[in-house]
Amino acid sequence: MAGQKTDARDVHVGRRIAEQRKKASLTQKRVAERFGMSAAQLQKYEKGTNRISALHLESFSRMTGVPVTYFFEDLVHTDEEAAVGFSEPPQQPYIPGDSWQGLADAVARHVSEHFSDERRQELAAAVQALHAKLKA
Repeated sequence: MAGQKTDARDVHVGRRIAEQRKKASLTQKRVAERFGMSAAQLQKYEKGTNRISALHLESFSRMTGVPVTYFFEDLVHTDEEAAVGFSEPPQQPYIPGDSWQGLADAVARHVSEHFSDERRQELAAAVQALHAKLKA
C-alpha cells in the first residue's frame, strides 16, 4: 500500500526479484521499461526500500518464468507478524472427558454473534426440548 513502511519481508522479496532478474539476464532498465517505471524505482524494489505491487510482482513472475510463490519462499515470519491479522483466534481442541462447558461457551458465543433474537429463541427452545427428552 502506498505510504506503508517497508520491512524485512520487502527486503526478502526484493532480493528474490534481483536474483531472478539476473538469472534471466535482464537489465534493470529493460525490466523497468516493461513496467513503465524508472530503473531507479526498480532498484528501490530490489533493495526493499519500496514495496512492489502485486501486479508488478505477477508480471515479473511471468517475465522470469517463476511462480509468484517463489518470491515468498523461505520468508521468516516474526511472532509480531503472526499475531496481527484477520484470522480468528485458534480454536481449542475438544478433549473427550472434559467438561462440556467449553463447547457450550463456544456455541453461545457463535449464536450471540450470528443469530437474530428470533433465531436465538428458537435454538433455546430446541435445546430445552432436547433436555426434556434426555431426562425422560
